[in-house]
Amino acid sequence: MSARGTVSAAAEMPMPRWAHVPGRTDGADHTRLAPMKAMITGSFTAGVPAEHPALRYGLALNDAGFFWECHEILEAVWAAAPQGGRDRLLLRACIQITNANLKQAMQRGAAAARLRDEAIALLDELRIRGAVEDGSFAGRFPAARLAETLRQTRCDPVTESRQPLRFGDLPSL
Repeated sequence: MSARGTVSAAAEMPMPRWAHVPGRTDGADHTRLAPMKAMITGSFTAGVPAEHPALRYGLALNDAGFFWECHEILEAVWAAAPQGGRDRLLLRACIQITNANLKQAMQRGAAAARLRDEAIALLDELRIRGAVEDGSFAGRFPAARLAETLRQTRCDPVTESRQPLRFGDLPSL
């Protein structure tokens, strides 16, 4: 699975009508997020399926600039992921990346840089655990490429004005 395939599959799902940015907007468009959150029932026992609609929607939200909304969806998926599992690590890294994108949009470069560094540490932990070839999110997502992209795009957090990291822009495996 390439990141692009995962994200583009969710492109037909209705996006929120506005992006919530704390301190700039009154709130989020919860009516668009609720149906996706409702698709996460119980917990995933054998890992988070790479093609789960809520997961794909969350990644697509990030790529469309809905960073706060992405965090909400991915956090719900993360909460249902198996404790201590590889999917949980990767989801946490993705959540930190979308949080970094949000902080960057809020012009908080130092916070964004710290969150990207936390994502790199999580992705390094995932690499240490070793690859698993299965249909889970961690088994099919190009996590090593994501870590490398984060490392290559590091810059001064005070002066940077970077574009947000989009999961769909990652090269496939």
